[in-house]
Amino acid sequence: MQRFRVLVIDDDESIGGLLKRGLAYAGFAVDVAENGEDGLDHAYRKPPDVVVLDVLMPGLDGLEVCRRLREGSDVPILMLTAKDEVSDRVKGLECGADDYLTKPFALEELIARLRALLRRRSPTEDPNRVRFGDLTLDLGTRQAWRGERAVDFTAKEFDLLAAFIRQPRQVLSRDQLLDQVWGFDFVTESKVLEVYVRYLRDKLEAGGEPRLIHTLRGVGYVLREPEE
Repeated sequence: MQRFRVLVIDDDESIGGLLKRGLAYAGFAVDVAENGEDGLDHAYRKPPDVVVLDVLMPGLDGLEVCRRLREGSDVPILMLTAKDEVSDRVKGLECGADDYLTKPFALEELIARLRALLRRRSPTEDPNRVRFGDLTLDLGTRQAWRGERAVDFTAKEFDLLAAFIRQPRQVLSRDQLLDQVWGFDFVTESKVLEVYVRYLRDKLEAGGEPRLIHTLRGVGYVLREPEE
């Protein structure tokens, strides 16, 4: 069963703590950021499946965070606010929020709304599109994106990246990858795998994005979230 990742961005420590405990108990993986700047940084480094975003924060407020997230992501956003004015709800929705909840709120309602946002998003997704963080592959058209940036790969580069994204967070040995991508009878003494991993990293990180393909020396490679 998929465990969805929620990013909570709220400067109120009590709210952040409550949501972290409650959402974790409901089966979500939860990250908490206490201001807008940290929230954006976290969203770029470890893209969530859904965001809970407070509007009234010092510095970078929730409306601006929502705008910036929408520049490069379609992640569902549920906004929280202490205000119950229609104009405030409209502002949030115009900035790109998908739903709105007024404080104080019932945790059960917030969880129900998050699950509804995730269900609403899933059926519209192309089954050929596979995602890991901000990396998207279309296995049908053999296109790839890092965030909103399209990335061009050769046929064999795409095959290797597809092998990684089909087995995220799993450590894959050199022999496994050579077998899956080049075939079992490939000359294993060749350095072709190391060369192609470097090609993938160069293209995936060309826009300054954090590393996704990590080396475990003496063991193999793994596709995982950027290191903290």
